Amino acid sequence: MSMQDTPENPQPGETQSVPLPGSNRAPAPGVRDVLGPVDPSRRIEATVILRRREEMPEVPAAALSLDELASRYGASAADLDLAVRTFADLGLDVVESDGASRRIRLAGTVERMGSIFGTSLDELTSRSPDGTAVTHRHRTGGLQVPAALDGVVVAVLGLDDRPQARAQFRAIPLAAASTSYTPPQLGKIYNFPEGTDGTGQTVAILELGGGFGQQDLDTYFQGLGIATPSVTAVGVDGGANQPGQDPAGADGEVLLDIEVVGALAPKANIVVYFAPNTDAGFLDAIVAASHANPAPAAISISWGQSEDAWTAQARTAFDQAMADAAALGVTVTAAAGDNGSADGATDNKDHADFPASSPHVLACGGTRLQADTATGVINAETVWNDGPNSATGGGYSDVFPAPSWQSGISGHAKHKPAPKKAGRGVPDVSGVADPQTGYRVRVDGKDMVIGGTSAVAPLWAALVVRLAQATNRRFGLIQPLLYQNGTQPASGFHDITTGSNGSYHAATGWDPCTGLGSPDGSALLARLQAGGLAR
Repeated sequence: MSMQDTPENPQPGETQSVPLPGSNRAPAPGVRDVLGPVDPSRRIEATVILRRREEMPEVPAAALSLDELASRYGASAADLDLAVRTFADLGLDVVESDGASRRIRLAGTVERMGSIFGTSLDELTSRSPDGTAVTHRHRTGGLQVPAALDGVVVAVLGLDDRPQARAQFRAIPLAAASTSYTPPQLGKIYNFPEGTDGTGQTVAILELGGGFGQQDLDTYFQGLGIATPSVTAVGVDGGANQPGQDPAGADGEVLLDIEVVGALAPKANIVVYFAPNTDAGFLDAIVAASHANPAPAAISISWGQSEDAWTAQARTAFDQAMADAAALGVTVTAAAGDNGSADGATDNKDHADFPASSPHVLACGGTRLQADTATGVINAETVWNDGPNSATGGGYSDVFPAPSWQSGISGHAKHKPAPKKAGRGVPDVSGVADPQTGYRVRVDGKDMVIGGTSAVAPLWAALVVRLAQATNRRFGLIQPLLYQNGTQPASGFHDITTGSNGSYHAATGWDPCTGLGSPDGSALLARLQAGGLAR
C-alpha cells in the first residue's frame, strides 16, 4: 500500500481505516510458482462477520428459534445497516446480508477489495492441507476495515482462498484390511438404540469438495438390504456435487459420510452441503446447514486442520457459528484429526485439530476395534495408532480454554506431556477409525475400506439423531450432558484405557486420545429416559 492511501492519509473519496484484530495471515506452506498479482479487475467475493448484539452464555438454557437467535445474539439492525451502507458507498456490491448469522457477503474487484481491506492479493501455487499442489489467491499480514466499522466487523474471510482444511480419512483396498465392518454391524456393536432409525430427523453433512453418484448409493444400500435414504445436495458459495473428479480423495470422504449416516439412520433426511474449501466457504456452509428449515438435529464435519493454520478471526467466527448452531438445538460432530498428537505439524509441538477443538463441537477421536459381528461383543478396543501420520488426533487446545463441563482435565498426570495450563481437551468421544479395522463402503464404483476420524463424526451424528428420535428432543451442545460424571467413566461409554496417539496416553475416564470413550447407545438412551441427562 502506498503512502498516499495509508489509514493516516486517505485519498479523497476514500475512508480512513483501522487494523482488524486477529486478521494476520501467515504465508501458505510450500509456496512455489508465484504467478504475480491477481488481475485487479477480477471480481471476487468475501464474507464479513459482524459482532453480536450481546454475548451468548457458554451453555444456552434451551434451544432457540432462528428469530430468537437473531433478536438476542445476532447483529443489531444499526450495525447491519451501517456496514451495508459503508461497503456500498465504497463501491462494493452487497450480495447478501443476514442479521441472524451476522454475515454480509460482498462482491467487488480485486483492486477495490484490496484498497478497502488494506491488502494485496497474489496468485501462486502452494501445498494444500492434503499435500497436493494448488493455485490460489494469497495474502499475508493483517487486514484493515473502514474506521466507521471499528469493533463492528470482527472477521473478513475469503480474500485469500487457499484450501483451509483436509478430509480426515484413510482408504485401503478391501483385501488389505485385516478386519472391516459395515455400518449396521457397528450399530450392533455400539448398541445403537433399537426401534430407532432416524425417522423425522435431518442430518446435515458438510463437504469441501468431491461428490456422490446415485448409482453408488443405490448399489451400496441394496447390498446392505436397506432402502436408499433420502439424500439432497445443496451448493454454497458456488460449491456443487461433482463426483468423479477426485476418486481417491474428496469423493471417498463424501461417500463415506453419506453411507455411514444413511446405513445407521436410514429414515433420516440427509442434506449434503458442498462449499469451496476456503475459510469463507467452510463458514458459510456451517451457517447454511445450521440455519436451514427444518434445522438438522446434527451436522457432521469430517474436515479440519491444525489450529495454528487458521487466522484468529476465522477461529473466532467459526466457534461463534457453531455456538449459534448449538443454541438452535443442532449438535455439531467433527473429526479430531488423523495425524496423532502433532496433527501433522512439523514444529515438534503438539496441536489440536480445528474445528474439533471448538468447545461448541462434539470432537470425535478414533479407536482400533476387534469385535464379534454376530454377537456384537467387543473383544478389544484401543487407541488408533498406526504411526504419527495415521493415528487419532487429540490433545489440548492452544486457543480455547477448558469449558466448565471439562473442569479437571489438567489433573490427569498420566497424560504426559500435558501443557502447563490445559485448554479445551480433544476429543470428547470416539469410535472405530483404524483403517485396518475400518468401514466397508463404496466409492466411485469400487468397494473399499475407509478409516480415519472422519468416519467417527457421521457415526456419532447418526447416533445423536436416533437419540433425538427416541426422546423427542434436540440436544444442541450435548457435552455438558455427556460429562455429567465429570471426566470419570460413565454409563453410555466403553472406556478406552490402552494405547497412545503420540504424546498422550489412554487412561481411565476421559483422556486426550479417545475422550470419554466409544458409544453404548442404549445405555446413553437409558440415561436420557431416566432423566440423567435432562437439562
